[in-house]
Amino acid sequence: MLSPTTKRASLLASGAAVAGLLLSSLAGGVSYAADNESCRPDGLYKTPGVDVPYCSVYDTEGREKMGADHQRRIIGYFTSWRTGKNGQPAYLASDIPWDKITHINYAFAHVDGANKLSVGTDGPNNASTGMTWPGVAGAEMDPALPYKGHFNLLNKYKKQHPNVKTLISVGGWAETGGYFDDNGDRVNSGGFYSMATNADGSVNQAGIDTFATSAVDFIRKYGFNGVDIDYEYPTTMKDSGNPLDFTIANARRAGLVQGYAALMKSLREKLDTAGAADGKHYMLTVAAPSSGYLLRGMETFQVQKYLDYVNIMSYDLHGAWNEHVGPNASLFDDGKDSELASANVYGSAQYGSLGYLNTDWAYHYFRGSMPAGRVNIGLPYYTRGFKNVQGGTDGLWGKAVASTCPAGAGLTKCGDGAVGIDNLWHDKDTAGKESPAGSNPMWHAKNLEKGIVGDYVTQYGFPANTTLTGTYARKYDSTLVAPWLWNAEKKVFLSTEDEQSVAAKADYVVDRGVGGTMIWEMAGDYAWNAAKGQYEMGSTLTSLMYDKFKAAAPYGAKKSNKALPAQAVNIETAFTEFKLGDSNYPITPKVKITNRTNATLPGGTEFQFDYGTSAPANASDQSGFGTKVISSDHTGSNVGGLKGDFHRVSLKLPAWQSLAPGATIDLSFNYYLPVSTPSNWTVNINGTTYALAGDLARGTTVVEPGSGSTPTPNPTDPTTPVGCTAPAYVAGSVYNSGNEVSHKGHQWKAQWWTQNQEPGTTGDWGVWKDLGAC
Repeated sequence: MLSPTTKRASLLASGAAVAGLLLSSLAGGVSYAADNESCRPDGLYKTPGVDVPYCSVYDTEGREKMGADHQRRIIGYFTSWRTGKNGQPAYLASDIPWDKITHINYAFAHVDGANKLSVGTDGPNNASTGMTWPGVAGAEMDPALPYKGHFNLLNKYKKQHPNVKTLISVGGWAETGGYFDDNGDRVNSGGFYSMATNADGSVNQAGIDTFATSAVDFIRKYGFNGVDIDYEYPTTMKDSGNPLDFTIANARRAGLVQGYAALMKSLREKLDTAGAADGKHYMLTVAAPSSGYLLRGMETFQVQKYLDYVNIMSYDLHGAWNEHVGPNASLFDDGKDSELASANVYGSAQYGSLGYLNTDWAYHYFRGSMPAGRVNIGLPYYTRGFKNVQGGTDGLWGKAVASTCPAGAGLTKCGDGAVGIDNLWHDKDTAGKESPAGSNPMWHAKNLEKGIVGDYVTQYGFPANTTLTGTYARKYDSTLVAPWLWNAEKKVFLSTEDEQSVAAKADYVVDRGVGGTMIWEMAGDYAWNAAKGQYEMGSTLTSLMYDKFKAAAPYGAKKSNKALPAQAVNIETAFTEFKLGDSNYPITPKVKITNRTNATLPGGTEFQFDYGTSAPANASDQSGFGTKVISSDHTGSNVGGLKGDFHRVSLKLPAWQSLAPGATIDLSFNYYLPVSTPSNWTVNINGTTYALAGDLARGTTVVEPGSGSTPTPNPTDPTTPVGCTAPAYVAGSVYNSGNEVSHKGHQWKAQWWTQNQEPGTTGDWGVWKDLGAC
């Protein structure tokens, strides 16, 4: 499945106190400094040795502080290109409904040719840092800032709305694998793909370190609260993402997941270190795919622990990249999705009749490894549509087969996308022709629904006397929670959002404790202009969500729905050795269990964990561990939504298999639909149940099994001093695979040929493997 060109309007276009943070005790008004660890969100990775000032952003339950009237997030993407300089309607910082939202993601920065975060060369034509809008009310520059453009205005309005956070979003559909130069021409530099992953599939730690350092410098310079990574997509599925990137991306597929994880770890650690120095927590978030197809190639989305939250791109679930006519962003499955039916998803016992092209499925995928409050669902303020639709019910689940596909789309068979007045944003293909997609801002779709030709159409290349053909009748499916417009005369289907569907999605967020919503993009929202008798840019849908969320209960802040042990032990678990791409079905990774404690785990030791209900309750193993699902929050199909969050799994060490300190054992695991990293692990050792330290749960204490004491170094643990017997590392020397060196108190082993890559700087997946302190 391909993603939208609408991601571009056009291809051209621990215990220390936080200084100064004082809380008032209810007993006698005594003030004390907040303990940073008490504010860390459940499951969030903490950079070792760094006192991260979580309490600057989170409360003592680990929930984000967004203002008294914002119990859930409303995150709006604000794009750089709707400047009004091209004669089309502008959407500037002054147009943002600042009192209704909680976060702004600025789209987009990119990875430049030197692997640094950039928005291009400064100058008066740079919309981000140099452009001005003389005579436009609300767009006057703040003279106290050394830069102009959107960044000036964002910081100007943040002074008036200090609870709103801004993040710089990097990448997007058009700039994941390259960037646009100052002339608007695309440079196929490799972007994220080559910055994070070398041509041989190994991790490019040097590129990652350059980028992460530049990201810290960038947000400090321009006043952002964090970084949002929109990498589309670090998946092993061949020909995924922008077709312009296939040559670079496909050659690196085997290493993209590891590169992505290394990137996120490095960003998290550099942001944490900078935040500690600056006295404020810097946020790291991602835009993540919602498609089960793409997620199957992303292993178990191991990066979740590094993220403050994830924004699910729960849209583009159907569109003209294929012939199946369906909703852009339905909330639920209805058991009738023609694309899934054609793949026998509903008829296969292995799939459990779970339809996976809907928001609810995607939410439960991420809920399997994250608290509900660290997940936000995406809403599109734009349409997707088809023409010449045959069959279906008012077009729904019909087909629209195209005779030709857009240039550069990487497709030999595609859907017949709507064009002209039904495709107002006129995205271009690589040949410069309009790419059929049915892509419209929601305000234009509302005018089509009402039979109105807005006065703005001349700005998009239509004559002033344009008339509409046929009637755009609004339809709605309450099972899917999806509206659309159906023009029976033209056989045009436009998937939309409106007050009814957005209200239902907002209720879903409130009822399930979800963190909030993310909007692509704010300029698509609408308002009625009575004087002109037409819909225009506005904030109707965003205001509706604000009203729903402001009185909601606090969001869900814990990963587990059940109480877990307060004591944890240092036993590592990892899902590894995934097959690549289309070979990854069934999904059969190895589960590696490593004993980092000083106690031997006897045969029969039981482990339990949860995995998300995005996969059916039929996980098993092929290694004699007796893996079985012992409880399920959901059974049956997911028509109308999944009923709960987790399946609980039990597995046991074989009776004859003990696990000594430092030893690793693995089993072949088996499941059929993607899940994010299984979590909420427990282990019963000699009658006592412990949590696992790797779950990063709030309030747990890591102990040695049976003693309740803090762990002491294990003689077989790789972090235990082993003595520096290897020669010292010498910069400039060539080292080959297997060579060992000593450097800065650790012994290191080269994984492959290297020169001038300092041990300790190449990350978990880099050339140097840490053999331990010495």
